[in-house]
Amino acid sequence: MCDYSLHAVTSRPAKVGESLVSTSFRGTSTRGFATKDEPTVAVCLLPGTELAFEQDVRYNRNWLLTKSAGFRVAQFCVIKPKTPGQHHDALLFPDGTIVLVNLLSEGQHARVLQLPAVWLRKKSGDHAGLAPVYSAEQDDRVEIEPAQQAS
Repeated sequence: MCDYSLHAVTSRPAKVGESLVSTSFRGTSTRGFATKDEPTVAVCLLPGTELAFEQDVRYNRNWLLTKSAGFRVAQFCVIKPKTPGQHHDALLFPDGTIVLVNLLSEGQHARVLQLPAVWLRKKSGDHAGLAPVYSAEQDDRVEIEPAQQAS
């Protein structure tokens, strides 16, 4: 997914193994991910996508201070997806800390390790029947309270 304020930015889905960089997008108030070769194209991640950063992830606490998350790996997630006008894209770290992607310090490099498993609907007549279909609407079931976010 790409955050609500990136809907006016050209975007595409992430691919396994590609290198991303945290960046701000011109004309928006949002940070997200892009590639070195396409810095103006937002790379959208599905919840559950696993990322490995080159260094411990850093994020902005305020205008002057940054903080280290203490980890180089994270899983992309979405918080409060039904709340309009709020940033939803976030990273979940192994200790349970959640940091909004919008707070990431710019210029951090990450590699897409793994995309989430996706269940596909089988064609009618297949012996396996129907499998559950993963969709973006299922993200609405996840509600992570602000108290769990990194401060």
